[in-house]
Amino acid sequence: MLRVKAGDIDQMGLLFERYHRPLFAFLYHMTGQAHACEDLVQNVFYRMLKYRHTFNGEGEFRTWMYHLARNILNDSFRQTERWGGHPFDIADLTDKLGGGIAADEQLEKQQELDALHAALGKLSPEHREVLVLSRFQELKYEEIAAILHTTEGAVKVRVHRALGELKKNFLKIENGSKAHEL
Repeated sequence: MLRVKAGDIDQMGLLFERYHRPLFAFLYHMTGQAHACEDLVQNVFYRMLKYRHTFNGEGEFRTWMYHLARNILNDSFRQTERWGGHPFDIADLTDKLGGGIAADEQLEKQQELDALHAALGKLSPEHREVLVLSRFQELKYEEIAAILHTTEGAVKVRVHRALGELKKNFLKIENGSKAHEL
């Protein structure tokens, strides 16, 4: 990024190749809309280029990138709320399972995955964000603290609380679907 900041714009392609997938995954887990995430990723890279002068190289690049992504996500949520929409739809949260798993096992795993995504979707944006950053993006608590402008201890508390809320949501969804099966 320091090369891009110095004027070597061609290096932006390398950054895109390296970081567009993890960035897409973060945004997808936050919104649940794959088509919207493609646009959001493009917006993040556009802002990286536009605001390259703000990257000072003192912190880690990923921290700066996720900070920009959070800002774009917040802008998107505000715009969606202004137009009366909902930022994500649980029905869009369908991942494909591969491999040679028996059909009933595949269906069961898909149902568990759907329940997990539904439970994740019911979390507050703050809890969802900290879980996505720590569990899906595998960022260290120190990096998350820098992104969220808080302490490492506060991040640990948020992750703990978010996991508890996720578990509670998941169990409610699981128990509700099993009751419907009976």
